[in-house]
Amino acid sequence: MDEIEVEAVDSLEPGVSADTVEYVLYGGKGGVGKTTMAAATALASASDGTATLVVSTDPAHSLSDTLETDVPSRPGRIREDVPLYAAEIDPDAALEEVGLFGQDGSPMGAAGNVLGEAGIDPTMGGQMPGADEAAAMQLLLRYLDDDRFERVIVDTAPTGHTLRLLELPDLLDTMVGRIATLRERLGGVMDGLGSVFGGDPEEEPGGQEPDLDDLDELAGRIERLRSVLRDPTRTDFRIVMVPEGMAVSESQRLNERLEGFGIPVGTVVVNRVMEPLSEVTDAVPAGSFVMPNLDDCEFCQRRWAVQQDALAQAQDLFRGQAVKRVPLFADEVAGERMLRLVATCLE
Repeated sequence: MDEIEVEAVDSLEPGVSADTVEYVLYGGKGGVGKTTMAAATALASASDGTATLVVSTDPAHSLSDTLETDVPSRPGRIREDVPLYAAEIDPDAALEEVGLFGQDGSPMGAAGNVLGEAGIDPTMGGQMPGADEAAAMQLLLRYLDDDRFERVIVDTAPTGHTLRLLELPDLLDTMVGRIATLRERLGGVMDGLGSVFGGDPEEEPGGQEPDLDDLDELAGRIERLRSVLRDPTRTDFRIVMVPEGMAVSESQRLNERLEGFGIPVGTVVVNRVMEPLSEVTDAVPAGSFVMPNLDDCEFCQRRWAVQQDALAQAQDLFRGQAVKRVPLFADEVAGERMLRLVATCLE
């Protein structure tokens, strides 16, 4: 098999170190290893004595499995020897806790349900699409502002969810305007319904006045998050991918979308590369690690050829970022020993 020449990707211009920023966010498509990278980075950060919170916003949580401990839905300390805290945000529970748009997630609270029952606009009742994500983001914003933590590591939801959250301020700004217009147009109808139900004509049926201030507050919080994400001295947004052509292309699109939001990507992590650990880090522990047999295994050789091509493509596309490689391990990456190995690859 002809060997594909690939320039060493770790020779690229270095990015922002997780040791110097307040926030590290791992993004990318599902199944590429974002949770592993977040857990490894958080463990290394806490081991240096930095009070560190690792948060998962992915509805399909695996942080507990990776850290091999129960991770609560709200920030809690999970290690006594190092200041490591963790949380797996439950979107449904977050929606109930923050109380956005009324208890049911309707942008007009109980009034939306009454209107639907009256046959006026059934689309206004029920949970607003994306309300659970908005609520999860609001909790995340609270954690980013929490003085207990010197550094926050975020395991984000897959690409599409992350981008929708970044678009929320514009969506909410539009929503506030539309709801205000609706309330003005339907004012007479609402007064009539109040009389029919025997209520105060100044109060909407159901006794709840939709509070647009909640939407404004949430939009403001997320705008603050955008501001933090746009500051490379405070935040390192890291794209995680696997060494395959389609994964590189999707990561490039994510990078372009983030650039559109003014959010710089400091680091790109290429996970599950078929090369010896010694090629990536000098901190190789004692003991043997099973590596792919590139000499005699035709399957391994073919996969390695695919990976080298993807690595070369990534090197060309992400020349302005630091590119880190993490080897493909024969063992499952979970628990302290494996996470510390991964952390050395990310240094």
